[in-house]
Amino acid sequence: MDSVNRPAENNTNQEEALLWLEEIEGEQALNWVMQQNDTTLKALTSDPRYQEYEQEALEILTASDRITYGTLRGDFVYNFWRDKEHVRGIWRRTSLKKFRSKQRDWETLLDIDQLAKDENENWIYKGVDCLAPDYDRCIIELAPGGTDTAVYREFDIPSRSFVKEGFEVPLAKTNLCWENQDQLLIATDWGEGSLNTSGYARILKRWKRGAPLSAAETLLETGMEETFIYPVDLHHGDRQVCFVLRGHDFYHFSFYLVLETGDLKQLPLPEKASISGLFQSQVLVELKEEWRGFKPGALVSFSLTDFQQTGKINQVLPLFDPGQTGTISQVRCAKDAVYITGIEHVSSQIRKCTIKENKWQGQVIPWGVNDVISINSSDSNSNHLLISRDGFLQPSTLYYVDFSKGVEEPIQSTPARFDTSGLKVEKNFAISKDGTDVPYFIVYREDIKLDHTTPVLQYGYGGFEISILPHYSPLLGKLWLEKGGAYVLANIRGGGEYGPRWHDSALLENRQRAFDDFYAVAEAVQSRGFSSPRHYGAMGRSNGGLLMGVAFTQRPELFNAIVCGVPLLDMRRFNKLLAGASWMAEYGNPDLPEQWAYLQKYSPLQNLKEGQAYPKVYFFTSTKDDRVHPGHARKMAARMEQMGYDFYYYENIEGGHKGTANQKQEAMLKSLEYLYLIQQLT
Repeated sequence: MDSVNRPAENNTNQEEALLWLEEIEGEQALNWVMQQNDTTLKALTSDPRYQEYEQEALEILTASDRITYGTLRGDFVYNFWRDKEHVRGIWRRTSLKKFRSKQRDWETLLDIDQLAKDENENWIYKGVDCLAPDYDRCIIELAPGGTDTAVYREFDIPSRSFVKEGFEVPLAKTNLCWENQDQLLIATDWGEGSLNTSGYARILKRWKRGAPLSAAETLLETGMEETFIYPVDLHHGDRQVCFVLRGHDFYHFSFYLVLETGDLKQLPLPEKASISGLFQSQVLVELKEEWRGFKPGALVSFSLTDFQQTGKINQVLPLFDPGQTGTISQVRCAKDAVYITGIEHVSSQIRKCTIKENKWQGQVIPWGVNDVISINSSDSNSNHLLISRDGFLQPSTLYYVDFSKGVEEPIQSTPARFDTSGLKVEKNFAISKDGTDVPYFIVYREDIKLDHTTPVLQYGYGGFEISILPHYSPLLGKLWLEKGGAYVLANIRGGGEYGPRWHDSALLENRQRAFDDFYAVAEAVQSRGFSSPRHYGAMGRSNGGLLMGVAFTQRPELFNAIVCGVPLLDMRRFNKLLAGASWMAEYGNPDLPEQWAYLQKYSPLQNLKEGQAYPKVYFFTSTKDDRVHPGHARKMAARMEQMGYDFYYYENIEGGHKGTANQKQEAMLKSLEYLYLIQQLT
């Protein structure tokens, strides 16, 4: 349409001619978005199956018998709940005793729907940080439309109300933690020059109760090109301590301990590491690089007491090393033990570790070996755990567990949301271009005909050391598997399925390996007779959206459908858009010629060509996504429009990087996605 070119005076540079679409709330840009949305909605919602899909999705998302996952705090379990009556949600709690007895008797602490109505704001609940060990005071995070920018307000649990003249932070991208009941450590937008090139706070301050935010005392200031600064408070028993993480880039950090004097003392830790918890006097550290003879991926510890006395880390204790075929997923500290969930060849396990006479001892707990295990909540002042386990075809079950007493109680299970009869899960390996074995899962019907006609959806991510594991997805099951589709999960390089080495092998100039892994899985599935390019689709979001953009521009002959969600697509300008500069450690810096040399080889926007047999792509993003700029998807779609390609584009006006702000929006978006896939692949 004419509007694609209208704002540009000089159309010789095709990329500059699209820059107007980076104006997030620009009138012309939003008019273009509305036109695209209207076209997409008319095309997909007019399908007679749409109403059925949306109703099925909404019933699943708002079902009253969903599992009530909770957070353990003292004698209570806290839960945030959304349903048909509470679209924005309610924050509530019940006693642990009642939670276990299933006689929940929830008491509402904060009704977000009512708050939004009272204040005439589009509040989306983002989370809460409560001060241990009493948990009577909390900082609640609220975001307009679900953005990463949010306001923070102090809330008093006993009175069920916001604290009058309490801690309150205006709208910004903020990191904070409790130092004590009357002090916060906070990094936020302090005004001109206080944000780095990624748009995150770069100055950490101490804010005392009763003082204005502007009077907070500066503790640490980072450089404009650094990534972020993040305070965190850890506690175990009666010990509470604060650390500060200074991100030089996305993967290299300096770590500081907040001393009792209030000063910061840098910890002599490797830059590629993370602080995973506090147990007794031991600080737990997960290594991302070799250090003092320990391999990347290992979990080690050192004595906090010793460091406070000497200013040195004199001894490092080995806690757990998952080796070359596994990785650590979670580290949770209970009163008497540390619990570690991890994966071994993409299979889940849980380990219990204790320390005696300065030596760690661990054992694998034979619990849910064939399921994916996740510790939903733990409490460092007790041995209570809330653990869930599920699988592709196994509905989620939530357990109350106290391993110290041998107690394992099933609390609640998700009812079967789709028909699994005749479905089978298989784990296999594909061989990538460089000979690497790439694990993948495929879910299909046992009576499948290997005639290359089954519609298959392949999902991938492959970045930031994030592991994508099997899980029970009612929407995938109801809207895809139950309707005859098969599903493939590709655990490609760049993810964390085999620890730091699996991630590091696809960084920067080696990013093509992740893409080649994804293609190898698709080729393996198709070569086995499950499907063919005509019936083969792929889905990814965020970094996975980049994967999708690369997939259909590099290998269009492999796919007939691409769901490209909240994506990065313009790798020439990603570091100039919102939080993009913080990801240069993952992708590279396009402003450096030697790094742009490899980025330009796969950047989807720059590799669009006319006259190609591209599949009909479905793009979705959010106007309120303040992490990955919606301009990526806008410009890609507009460029394809100029070239005469057919596509679908939908941009939700709220929802942040998640893409949706409530269950009704999610039901609609998922219905559009799966209906598009059915149309394209059957």
